[in-house]
Amino acid sequence: MNELQCFFYDYFVSLQVSETAAKYLNMLCLVLILAVVIYITDYVARRILVNAFTKFSAKSKTNFDDLLVNHKAPRNIAHIVPLIITIKIFPVVFYDFPHFESYIVTILKVYGVFLTIWIIKSLLKTFESYFKTLPRLKDKPIDSYIQVAMLFVWIIGIASCLAILIDLSFIKFFTTLGAASAVLLLIFKDTILGFVASIQLSINDSVRIGDWITMEKFGADGDVIEINLSTIQVQNFDMTITHIPTYAILTDSFKNWRGMQSSGGRRIKRALVLKAKSVHYLKDEQIEALKKIELISDYLTQRQKDITSYNDTHNVDKSTLINGRNMTNLGVFRKYLLSYIQNHSAINKDMSIMVRQLEPTPHGLPLEIYAFSSDKRWENYEYIMSDIFDHAISAVPYFELELFEYPTDFPKFTT
Repeated sequence: MNELQCFFYDYFVSLQVSETAAKYLNMLCLVLILAVVIYITDYVARRILVNAFTKFSAKSKTNFDDLLVNHKAPRNIAHIVPLIITIKIFPVVFYDFPHFESYIVTILKVYGVFLTIWIIKSLLKTFESYFKTLPRLKDKPIDSYIQVAMLFVWIIGIASCLAILIDLSFIKFFTTLGAASAVLLLIFKDTILGFVASIQLSINDSVRIGDWITMEKFGADGDVIEINLSTIQVQNFDMTITHIPTYAILTDSFKNWRGMQSSGGRRIKRALVLKAKSVHYLKDEQIEALKKIELISDYLTQRQKDITSYNDTHNVDKSTLINGRNMTNLGVFRKYLLSYIQNHSAINKDMSIMVRQLEPTPHGLPLEIYAFSSDKRWENYEYIMSDIFDHAISAVPYFELELFEYPTDFPKFTT
């Protein structure tokens, strides 16, 4: 390179230009040559590294190296070669202009910092994509951890660039920066809160990617599709996207349906509201009529036998129905619904099954069906529940009961 430098210098001097002009022209030629060398070495290095990684990834069993190529890690690493060549050659190029050297050194150092950031970013993105392919990590907030790592990388990188530009040692720069920590904490408040929240969510296993959550405050009701440092993205069932601040999951209440999805069934909990005045004791002829219902025929026969035996043993005066033991139309209807649900093919028999009375209200007497459908898919669950209540509502008149509803001429109030 020194010989080339002397060649250009002597050539321009031979053209009878001034010594200063010869030096500038000499430097310009060397800069052009350096630029060509940098372009060629960068191109060759990129071709060699990218092709080598591509061929290696095609033969390897793991997909990690494929992800390295996809995220341009080999391409970014290849830029190191021309940088090293530039650092080695530029003192010769600017030999006659040492005052330029300090500026070029600063620029190269800053470029080196950003190149390091690009390489680390491509590696972190590769790890992020790779971890998401692992079954045990698919539902973890990987994005949050990668974003935190990148945040620290950018902070250190920018701080390094500033330290280089003001010609201050890295340690002294951060010592000076410590005085402004309160301002930094204020600027990065949401980021810090999100980072802490991400860690707590992961440790407590509160929310995973793929969970169905409901958060009324933010209008979220759907599946979690992404958890990152600042937000949790929920795809609602109407296909809209809701963004929830990550730290809000820790401070506000929400419902996670994961327990239902991982259990053996989805809960059915709904009540029929019956008119209290339609509840009454059953006479023998009414019981005989109800015995035609197959699900409760054996129950009524045995129950009637037990009640008759008790009343006879205790010499109960049955001229008045209220005396002694009796069956009511509501009690028999409750038993019928229980038998119907227990025999329903879509109900999980290993989980709780109840038909129970709730506290009477001004509207009537609620009779609640409590059970779990075997099929947890939303549309199938709704169909099963509707099927059960279609049958239950249709069965009410057979037991001489009445459902409560407002009459058609009920006065309507307008605002």
